[in-house]
Amino acid sequence: MNTTLDAQAVTTVTDPVIAQVVRSRLVAITDQMRLALQAVSGSPTVTEASDFFTGLYLPDGSFATMGHQVTFEAPPVGALIRHLLDSGRALREGDRIIGNDPFVGALHQNDLQMCAPLFVDGELVAWAGVMAHETDIGGMDFASWSPKAKEIWQEGLRIPAVKLVDRGELREDVLDMVLEATRLPAQVGLDIRAFIATLNVAGERLTELCRRYGKNVVQTAMATMVDDSEATLRRRLLEVPDGVVHTRDFLEHDGHSNELYVVDLVLTKQDDSLTFDFSASSGQAAGFVNCSRAGLVGGVAGALIPTLGFGIPWNDGLLRPTEIVAPDGLICTALPPAPVGSATVETVWVVSNVVSAALNRLLAATPKYAHRAQAVNSGTMATFNLSGRNQFGEKFGLHLMDPLAGGFGAFTAHDGQDAAGPINTPCPSIADVEVNEQGTPLVYVYRRLAKDTGGAGRQRGGLGAEVALTISVDEAEALVMTHGAEVPNSAGLSGGLPGGVIRQSLARGILRDSGQTAVLAGALNGITEDSPEFSNLGPKPGAFPITNSDVYAVTWQGGGGIGDPLDRNPKDLLEDIRRDVVSPEAALETYGVILTTSAAGLVTGWDGNGTSQRRRALRAARLGLAPEAVPESCRDVDPTVPPAGLRPGESWLPLSDRLRAIHASSGRWRVETVDGALLSDGSTRWREGAHAFTLELPPRVGSTLHEKLRVTGWACPVSGSLLAVDIHEKDSIPFHDLELNVSAGSRAAGLSVQA
Repeated sequence: MNTTLDAQAVTTVTDPVIAQVVRSRLVAITDQMRLALQAVSGSPTVTEASDFFTGLYLPDGSFATMGHQVTFEAPPVGALIRHLLDSGRALREGDRIIGNDPFVGALHQNDLQMCAPLFVDGELVAWAGVMAHETDIGGMDFASWSPKAKEIWQEGLRIPAVKLVDRGELREDVLDMVLEATRLPAQVGLDIRAFIATLNVAGERLTELCRRYGKNVVQTAMATMVDDSEATLRRRLLEVPDGVVHTRDFLEHDGHSNELYVVDLVLTKQDDSLTFDFSASSGQAAGFVNCSRAGLVGGVAGALIPTLGFGIPWNDGLLRPTEIVAPDGLICTALPPAPVGSATVETVWVVSNVVSAALNRLLAATPKYAHRAQAVNSGTMATFNLSGRNQFGEKFGLHLMDPLAGGFGAFTAHDGQDAAGPINTPCPSIADVEVNEQGTPLVYVYRRLAKDTGGAGRQRGGLGAEVALTISVDEAEALVMTHGAEVPNSAGLSGGLPGGVIRQSLARGILRDSGQTAVLAGALNGITEDSPEFSNLGPKPGAFPITNSDVYAVTWQGGGGIGDPLDRNPKDLLEDIRRDVVSPEAALETYGVILTTSAAGLVTGWDGNGTSQRRRALRAARLGLAPEAVPESCRDVDPTVPPAGLRPGESWLPLSDRLRAIHASSGRWRVETVDGALLSDGSTRWREGAHAFTLELPPRVGSTLHEKLRVTGWACPVSGSLLAVDIHEKDSIPFHDLELNVSAGSRAAGLSVQA
């Protein structure tokens, strides 16, 4: 079996119009795979929430095209293909291979994968791959997510790489083995047949393309797509300043105890390459929050591709300029038999958080791309599964995908979108309420945006959503778990606050008169998660019974904010108040805006003079000074205007709306604030001269902070303006997150040079 492109294929010269037509057809084939999968699948996870992946791969396992559903699933399917290639297994036309082993290529066992070698005239031209989350694949608990698991054998069936279709013939014995392991054989069985149909569509369409334009033309087009994406990203990286970025995020509770785990990233950007070093992360956990190395690679890709790949075809070329460094045995490189059942919504997700935070710090320091810099999106996914018997006595199971409606992080130029989802799901979608209620005995009390969950800032993070649920049958079993109930994972940027944390709570017996009428009456009577009837469940309550007199409520994380909240335009805040997405209390305490009201109590505007005094007092309090000791802060500084006092031959970078890094011809750096404070001289470690203080987060963010964490704010020592917010372990000192290293006068690195 030939797994590499021959010299003729690589060097084939084609008409550029034909080359573009072939490229477009390859992308279209990927979308036709999506359509086939969603048309055949019976799983709402696929049909409604688009929690799946489709793509075409080069003969060596590099992905050449991918859909826009879940970005962290492209490398894992490639890992399955490479596993097959390394094994030397004989593969033939019509073979379809199934797998889900996290220590081969999957993220966790719920992620069923299938791939197909695509032959044309006996030659391997490409591979097709598909992957989707299955609601249940066996194990200790329904949904194959078990907080009690201590080893991977307790988490469901593991399929390393098995031929499900042999030369076009379905192996019923293998299919029966898989379906006997799941509690939902009809749903899983239909999805597997949808996978086969998806791969068949890819094979048929690729063969048609090769017949029309020739195998060499198609192979060259695929290889060139990957090469071009790599070259474009490398050119883009040359426009970004060199340096080292250090970011860190946490997840709490491994299912057994409320331990705090860290995912630590040191990102080194040098010339046209990126090195992601996770070596300082926590060791693998006793519980199911770990991910394997496949999950680590997926988590990096999940954030890197949408953050740096704008305007570039998404394929393996975007990962070629990267190197991932991480020893085995970490929480993000766990070794068997470590449990990894919740990897996708725990450690893989947190890996994407730290990668997103690091890359956006570099974008913020690049004048050409600073407008694209973004705070962290929806930093976690709170999981809710429901199982039992419906009103007809039939077994049902639901993996609720509504938690994808977390808030998007703010951008430097505008607020984040509400309920727009995570960075690793570029086109998120959730089912209509009616679809979930029709398919299962689930009943919604409410589904809505959650006030005050967007991270406060000059630009506000998008709001997360919240739901309250009950059931229409007597009893069912819920499985609930998350991280981010005690950790604000949606970190802000440049002084912006993190988004609101997860809140999971349960009210027992609140609907005494069960039934739909009582549910609607309860909603009208003001049942909310803040009501005293609700008990906080914490991050990982696991499985518990729920009845039709109970209500489960959950609020998801909002997106992080950007910039000091005291710099938010009162006009924008007034609009937030009118939309009821920010409370009057937050307006006063967090944003420092004094609202004016009518005789009827309606908000009509703001007190300009009172707001200025209030904000000055809040900035002074950060410094421990009286308001009169603090000057008014500069606002709305044009980042394209050179800093005052720039000397001949010096160049500069705006690190944020309030920080300027200045580079002397001697190679020496210094960092100043727009208010005239010199924070560092000799490096870009500006925290050396900033004022550190203990920051109290708003209630929606900090009321349940993990006991091992604390929050430090960094303020300009002149004006008290907020420059950064660090969430860190109590016994540790916050680290410097950005140290630039650029040669003098380096225009290629994005430096603005004085005329």
